[in-house]
Amino acid sequence: MAKAPNPVALYPGLLEFPNLAISDYPDLQSFLSAGPDWRMAHWRWGYEFLSYIGRNKSEHTFGRFRNETERFLLWVFLFKDKPMDQLRKADILEYADFCWQPPVGWIGLVNHEKFVHQAGFYHQNPQWSPFRLKLAKGSQSSEPANKKKYKPSQQTLSAMFTSVIALYKYLMTEEVLYGNPAQIAKKDCRYFIKDAQVKDVRRLTEQQWLYVIEIAEKLANDDSNHERSLFIICALKALFLRISELSERPNWSPVMSHFWQDSDNNWWLKVYGKGSKIRDITVPDSFLPYLKRYRSQRDLPALPFIGDNSPIVEKIRGQGGMTARQLTRIVQTVFDEAYTAMRAKEGEDRALKLKEASTHWLRHTGASMEVERGRALKDLSEDLGHASMSTTDTIYVQSEAKKRAESGKNRKI
Repeated sequence: MAKAPNPVALYPGLLEFPNLAISDYPDLQSFLSAGPDWRMAHWRWGYEFLSYIGRNKSEHTFGRFRNETERFLLWVFLFKDKPMDQLRKADILEYADFCWQPPVGWIGLVNHEKFVHQAGFYHQNPQWSPFRLKLAKGSQSSEPANKKKYKPSQQTLSAMFTSVIALYKYLMTEEVLYGNPAQIAKKDCRYFIKDAQVKDVRRLTEQQWLYVIEIAEKLANDDSNHERSLFIICALKALFLRISELSERPNWSPVMSHFWQDSDNNWWLKVYGKGSKIRDITVPDSFLPYLKRYRSQRDLPALPFIGDNSPIVEKIRGQGGMTARQLTRIVQTVFDEAYTAMRAKEGEDRALKLKEASTHWLRHTGASMEVERGRALKDLSEDLGHASMSTTDTIYVQSEAKKRAESGKNRKI
């Protein structure tokens, strides 16, 4: 079998997009110029599509669409060598085969920057790969990772089709292409599995959550600098926040005045969420003591007020709010401490999920506990910022599955 060509990164990050000049990327410019005329045209189509996504979606969504668009165009350029207007359903299904088992040389183990800035130009980073084999969190196996074991999840496969369908739809709207073979191909993709499994909403158990909050409180009591950690942990869990909704972003800065009190003395938090939508989240009374102690540590009045433009979570050094990456590191430190404490007292089996947990688990934990408390799904759905109650319902179904598992435990052989 012939060796697969080396991948070429096609698009930089969102911040570089508005002022992107192809002349600043000599390797990319050379690659596009070396192919047929339509290669450069296709790259520009992808650039215009991603510019549209960047203007209308979150940075995280832009990143997903960029990666999928890049993979698809690389396959078109280097493997299919056929313009998009000539592709048919069978070709898209062939691309699905490619994504199901990409060349080993196109699979990496860690994320690398696509470009390296040298002498005023952006050059290809030879360590970058279009696909990534995800290793288990905390994996310390001495065995080298086997890239041949790479298989995309159902979610990854669905994201691939979503992106390619969206690219075709955009080009149809712009009257560049007339037809969407990806839309037709999706229902015939042999890798999709009809899923009637019990959905495992990734969350902490009551006991695991108690270890997390106790460790966070202990850290804060021992060192006031950790009041920030305690506040972040409580905000993510009690207010069902995504990490991005607490972070500083180019188009939104979460500030303390986004906490507000209505005429009935109810507290709310104004959040800029997915889909560029602003929503108000109910703030429970139980959260206010944590808000007050964090503000006290920062020498602020006990509760926020109109015009209070201090960041909700300030940087450790410098001005402004924290990035999502900085917030994630703080949460991970608390998870690691909680895992160590729980493993020592309860054993590895009970503590293991704390080793696997991510920041998003706190959102799921808070929402799941609300369902179990009996809160109305409609109210919970609005706090979560779900576009559809059916999304919230998956949490309810998971909660019901717990009851089903309990009722089935005592079956006799």
